[in-house]
This record gives sequence, C-alpha cells and structure tokens, in this order.
Amino acid sequence: MAGRGGIDGDKWNGFIPPQCQPTPWIYRLNAALRWEVAHEPLHVDIDKTKTCGIGPGMSFANTIRASGSGIGVVGLVPCAIGGTKLSEWGQGTQHYNELVSRATASFREGGVIRALFWYQGESDTTSSMEADSYKGKMEKFINDVRSDLRLPSLPIIQVVLASGEGPFVDKVREAQRGINLPNVIDVDAKGLAIKQDHLHLTTQSQIP
Repeated sequence: MAGRGGIDGDKWNGFIPPQCQPTPWIYRLNAALRWEVAHEPLHVDIDKTKTCGIGPGMSFANTIRASGSGIGVVGLVPCAIGGTKLSEWGQGTQHYNELVSRATASFREGGVIRALFWYQGESDTTSSMEADSYKGKMEKFINDVRSDLRLPSLPIIQVVLASGEGPFVDKVREAQRGINLPNVIDVDAKGLAIKQDHLHLTTQSQIP
C-alpha cells in the first residue's frame, strides 16, 4: 500500500504513469497534517524507513475522478507502513493511533471519509499462527476503526493478497475473503504482475 512500484534496491526510478499524475482535484494529508496537492510517492513522508515509489492510491483517486460520478475534490490520507503485521495495527498500537488521528484530522475542515483502502498481510504469511488468526484480528480492526471514527458503516476496500513473505499466502487470502462484516469489498490482486523481489506489485499492476 505504501508503494514499491519502480523501486530497485533502495532507489525509485522516478517514472510516474499517466494514471498517477497529480491534479488540482486530488489532495493528500501530509505528515504535518496539512493538505497539499497529492503526488507520487504518496507515502514519501509517512513510511519514512523505506524507499517509497508508486502505489495504488493515486491511480485509484484518478479513476474515481474519471468515473463521471460527480465527485469533486478527493482527499487521500496515506497511513501505510510497509512490512508490518496486522497485530501491529491493533487498537491502541502506535500505527493504529496514528491512523485514527490522521483520519480524524482529515474531516476537521468539513471533509467526509468515504472509505478505507486496505492492502496489507504479506508479513502475516510467515507464520501459521498469524495466518490462522488473521480473520478475527481483521474483523476486530474494522469494528474498532468504525467505532473510533464514529462511522459504523464505513466501507472497507480490501485488497486480497497476490503474494507474501512466507508459505501461508493461501491461508491469509482465505481469511481475507472470509471477513463476515457488511460493507467490506474485496479486490483480488492474484494474477497481477509481481516484481523480481517476488513480493511487491510492479508499477503497472498498481494501476486499475
């Protein structure tokens, strides 16, 4: 989710596809909680311990804008931290608290949160125990986020894994597809092109 498209080693090649180009109609909430015109890498000041490149956020926002649905300004609130397990996003953890804090800051000036876009789980494929507990932890995470943001019907757009760091990819995929909550929408990444690291999506695969 933080964006690894175009990353070779610890460098980003700087290529931005047309579908990911900035527009004055799409904004991002930066690390200082200020709105600015959104640009790639979307998570450059959020996932600071790793090199960020192209992720799904900008192409997703541009696709929404191009849908002809009458949507005005789109605000993106990047929160992803690459290489984290779901247990690191439980209620009360640093990542969870920052997500809720940033989301809350985004609607202080009249914004409306329309959905949460979630792409995570590769690190949970390294352990059978983590994979087996993924469904329950994810359902709790969704319920907690909805409760803390006071948005009981908040749509969750969840990407079902295409790859993982360990041998339990299918277990995590099964858990993701088995989430038994309303307004959870699955987008299956299986079959999309993976980089030579056998883990992250290519730049082209990040584009809808």
